Amino acid sequence: MLRENHRGFKFDWITIVLFLLLVAFGYLNILSASHVGEVTSYFDTSQLYGKHLIFVGLTFVLIVLILSVEAKFYERFASLIYLVAMLALIGLFIFGKDVNGARSWYGIGSMTIQPSEFAKFATALAVAKYVSDLQTNMTTIKDQIRVAAIIFIPALLILLQNDAGSTIVYLAFFFVFYREGLQQIYLIIALSLIVLAVLGLKFGVVITALVAAVIIASVYFMRKKKRGSILQYIAVLLVSVCFAYGVKLFYEHGLKTHQQNRISLWLRLEKDPAKLERMKKAEAYNLIQSEQAISSGGVSGKGFLQGTRTTGKFVPEQHTDYIFSTVGEEWGFLGTSFVVLIFVLLIVRILYLAEAQKSQFSRVYGYGVASILFIHFTINIGMVMGLIPTVGIPLPFFSYGGSGLWGFTILLFIFVKLDSNKINEW
Repeated sequence: MLRENHRGFKFDWITIVLFLLLVAFGYLNILSASHVGEVTSYFDTSQLYGKHLIFVGLTFVLIVLILSVEAKFYERFASLIYLVAMLALIGLFIFGKDVNGARSWYGIGSMTIQPSEFAKFATALAVAKYVSDLQTNMTTIKDQIRVAAIIFIPALLILLQNDAGSTIVYLAFFFVFYREGLQQIYLIIALSLIVLAVLGLKFGVVITALVAAVIIASVYFMRKKKRGSILQYIAVLLVSVCFAYGVKLFYEHGLKTHQQNRISLWLRLEKDPAKLERMKKAEAYNLIQSEQAISSGGVSGKGFLQGTRTTGKFVPEQHTDYIFSTVGEEWGFLGTSFVVLIFVLLIVRILYLAEAQKSQFSRVYGYGVASILFIHFTINIGMVMGLIPTVGIPLPFFSYGGSGLWGFTILLFIFVKLDSNKINEW
């Protein structure tokens, strides 16, 4: 399992440098968001930024261990790693610690460990292992169901722990499947369901049914040669209406009040001004403060440790899920653009390297890494800026927390190791 000595290794330093930039800039912003009074020491472990610096130091130890292990180890033991991760998630129902209503942590003294952060790389390994198997054919229903089950199990376990944000991340694997031969019809269905859900909530089932009928009728008349039976189109319409109605019912009776309010605020569903104001104070306070912090930064920002809304602690959870608002206030448009650019470059670089892999396992895993980072990055920044509903999801390498930082580091550097070994693949 130790690092191979034959034929040499070449780590992708572009990926590593982008990672280092994100971690370093992330620490500076955690320092800004968590310091109290004058910063006398960057190593003050009584403060959150001091603790995070310890997490960063241990991250480099973790990187050395990951890169020291034989590349084939990750493929050979992918199933075992996945099994251990699932057992860790199951164990939370018995030994887990409740934090903010979610039973997602193990308490170890004064520290907590969140297994869902490590389940992501374990699932990515398991998916890569199954998809790259010679017997697997992603165009068959049988293999599609089996690989979907690999993703569904951790997603369900995390959802049952009341952590909907982490559950959404598992949608990232849809991009992986699409790259590996999943039919285009699945993409069309997925996008259609999203549109139906939004239309059903925003305009009601009747309007949604009329819109669906017009679109389906248009498709029917445009496909002169391959229309098929009109009953098929009627069936699609009925399914669409039933789905929109089901989403409406689930929204009204299946979601908790705070979840309903977040969606209502996002889609501007509430018409009563008084109730809307109460909802904003209860559910949109974080978002409003975040938006104000970002907008106050202007073009170049107020300067490091100079953000008045950040130092005044106006934005709750600013060192975790809302860390991007610190970037906006203290570093301005230029700083936020820099962060977005680094994330985009990292994701594009991973995709580029994934396509260069000789091993399908490495390629699939690389796409899994890029997809997970993309979902986290997109949702977190979209949430902080009010573009999507508020969901508790961290910004990779930026948000405070050892579990998140280590989970993303393992996810990324396993791929760095696999990529370095491609010169030994035949």
